[in-house]
Amino acid sequence: MEIGTTLTRFLLEEERKHPGASGAFTELLTDITLVGKLISREVNKAGLAKILGLTGETNVQGEAVQKLDEMANATVLKHVEHTGRVAALASEEMEKIYHVPEGYPRGNYVLVFDPLDGSSNIDVNVAIGTIFAVYRRKSDGPSADLADFLQPGREQVCAGYVIYGSSTMLVYTTRNAGVHGFTLDPTVGEFLLSHENIRIPAKGKIYSANEANAPNWDEGTRRYVESRKGEKGTSARYVGTLVADFHRNLLKGGIFLYPGDRKNPSGKLRLLYEASPMAMIVENAGGRASTGRERILDIVPTELHQRVPLAIGSAEDVAAYEACLKGQ
Repeated sequence: MEIGTTLTRFLLEEERKHPGASGAFTELLTDITLVGKLISREVNKAGLAKILGLTGETNVQGEAVQKLDEMANATVLKHVEHTGRVAALASEEMEKIYHVPEGYPRGNYVLVFDPLDGSSNIDVNVAIGTIFAVYRRKSDGPSADLADFLQPGREQVCAGYVIYGSSTMLVYTTRNAGVHGFTLDPTVGEFLLSHENIRIPAKGKIYSANEANAPNWDEGTRRYVESRKGEKGTSARYVGTLVADFHRNLLKGGIFLYPGDRKNPSGKLRLLYEASPMAMIVENAGGRASTGRERILDIVPTELHQRVPLAIGSAEDVAAYEACLKGQ
């Protein structure tokens, strides 16, 4: 499709490829698009609007809640709960499932999201983002239940993120489809197609890892990172915002690592809200995502806020990391 095509038209053209589609899924993505625009607006004026800094509370993860975290979470709920497209939502910022309130229709999808990834970078004007994924509801009762959310990543209908950086960009993919990027043109208030059918290079020259954690890494992870340092042309690039590090590597090629270690054996990234959505995107772009030992999209969650180690990026780089963990 022509570069500059609006996201709305792109979604409608995709919907027309499926004659039996109800349109609810397209409308849900349109809702998410609006959410991305609203959060982008608030992020861009956060310093002036005095919504930087902490709220003084902690979330279910035990992390300090930023004012922008709270704002972004509320924005998603406000603009999705009433639409009739979803039955329930789950957020990294909320301990339990958020059911659509009484009086609103319930749809056939559930939405999981990280409202503002990269909280530690909010106050210093570094790129942050919103990550989301959509699952088809499995239950048939009056309300969604936990099993609707505890599905393996391969069951995602859609996954994507919005990155708030030098420009605001939305990247999304659907099952067995390509990965497409749309850049927000603030002069017209529309996301316009800027990156069609993104393909990640099979091997990259970038590795992204917090090497301050190296003393706690397993031997295989240390061996892999040391081997990358010896490669000609290889660069270490680590922002500390998953969306930002992933987005750069998706376009340029590379690997992002957040392994389990002695302090956090299960890793720190959340399976539902971070690892699985990004895994669907990278696989549909020709890349690979695993814990180092298991494909991310095959993991069946056992709880809403389950954490996993994550190695994600160019297929050959992730495969090489997996080989190091096996001692090869």
